[in-house]
Amino acid sequence: MKQKKILKKLSQLEIGQSAIIDSFTDKEMSLKLLEMGCTPGEIVTLDRIAPMGDPIAINISGYLLSLRKEEASTVMVSLINKN
Repeated sequence: MKQKKILKKLSQLEIGQSAIIDSFTDKEMSLKLLEMGCTPGEIVTLDRIAPMGDPIAINISGYLLSLRKEEASTVMVSLINKN
């Protein structure tokens, strides 16, 4: 039986959580994010959150990328289960 994919916004991850990029909710922002390596199927890990909560730093494709929460909220991800 196929498991239903549960999507979450990238901005909702907790530090250390990993997820796979699924889709985008904003077409214009998606072009900017695609150019920075945020492509569907890529694994991202939330690395840091600034003291005031914005921006966040994600680890993707071996580098650290800083995103505003507003930008990260346009990226839909599916969590990776660590059993």
